Amino acid sequence: MSRTTEHKEGKATVRIIYRTAKALVDGSHPFWVRITKDRKSTFVATGHSLLPKYWNDNYTNYREAIRKSYPEPHRNNLINALEGWEKKYSHAADTLAVSDERHDTKAVANKAIEERKQARRVMLLAYIDELVEGMVVARKKGNSIIYRDLRNQLSDFIADQPDKNVDISFSDVSVRFCNQLETFFRQRGNTDTTISNRYRTLRAVFNKAIAEGIAKPEHYPFARNVVEKHKFSIGKYDTSTQKRAISRDEIRKIEAFQPVGTYTGPHSSLRNAVEAERLSLAKNVFLFSFFSAGMNFVDLAKLLWKNITTDGNGNYRLNYVRQKTGGKFSLRLLPAAIAIIDNYRPVTNDGPNSYIFPVLSDKKHVTPTQIHNRIHKVSAMVNEDLKRVGERAGIATPLTTYVARHSFATSLRMSGVADAITSQALGHKTAAVTAVYLDSFASETIDAAFDALL
Repeated sequence: MSRTTEHKEGKATVRIIYRTAKALVDGSHPFWVRITKDRKSTFVATGHSLLPKYWNDNYTNYREAIRKSYPEPHRNNLINALEGWEKKYSHAADTLAVSDERHDTKAVANKAIEERKQARRVMLLAYIDELVEGMVVARKKGNSIIYRDLRNQLSDFIADQPDKNVDISFSDVSVRFCNQLETFFRQRGNTDTTISNRYRTLRAVFNKAIAEGIAKPEHYPFARNVVEKHKFSIGKYDTSTQKRAISRDEIRKIEAFQPVGTYTGPHSSLRNAVEAERLSLAKNVFLFSFFSAGMNFVDLAKLLWKNITTDGNGNYRLNYVRQKTGGKFSLRLLPAAIAIIDNYRPVTNDGPNSYIFPVLSDKKHVTPTQIHNRIHKVSAMVNEDLKRVGERAGIATPLTTYVARHSFATSLRMSGVADAITSQALGHKTAAVTAVYLDSFASETIDAAFDALL
């Protein structure tokens, strides 16, 4: 009679590694958790990174390899954070090894996440961390930045309190907490719009926590209707903005504007060529957005040549999915918009999967992070250049890419197009959102009507 051999499951090893093969936009390299078992590895991003000048390759232990020249308290905070990641995954590896169940490196990673969920059942910052991790995995880079920013602000506020807690429970997020947090935001110079956005994000976090059974509904600190006057009201903030739209005549001024450089002296010809190219991109981005239903910059930057098709009547059509809402659009391109993309065709058209506008490169910008960072950088540059375009074209309103979107909406209204159709063209989920674009223009229409009495 044969005997069966008793199975003994091995333990995965966990190590923090500094991945020099991967460079972030600022030149730093990221720290990852490496889980190894049976000669296979799984990597988990920690979200922490370090510039190479602060890393010493002579050491294998990150605690020693992070140079003491890295300023405090950043060095100590980084080491503590990495130790937390290491302990979390090492504990998961220990737990699975003791259970003696067959598992691989991914099982260790999943176990660590599950243990973290159990450990943070009612903790605010830890829960936001989990939401951010989920958004990064889902490639919702924009949302992850918004939630991470709120998390960092809350962490600073909590650390600034007399009891100096590292984290707090959802039950601690009271009306009093919100009032004190508002004072903290204002001391940092935040505007009503910024404060409102942060509270709306905090409210979304609380709603998600309640839906998952992590927070209790009775601890909800925000007012949901006029009856709950004793709770914290987010609607009290003035988030109205000045009129962003410009007239059709001012749009024509931008069309007529000829970008030229204004430098003199040594190397002026080269500097003028660069300036003219930047101003041309800003001008073309603005006008293409205006003539393409107020397309926002993110969607415009991601347009591929395969997004341009022709219909049965021979018209050029633009087909794309709006990133913010997921709405599908199919627009007939106007001659002015066609002229703009034809201008870039000889330069950027390297196949159907190449980008139309010279913002992204399908060879350089591959990962979601690379794409997001590049768009963020160029967007800031374009908005800066649009200010100069407006000044030189004689337009008083400071130009931004959003001015193009608002101008499209108001031009349709002035042409007699129903607001419901404008809302659909803009991709808004409700007409109420479109109303924000048009409210400031409505008063001018009324004023013009009264002028007829004179």
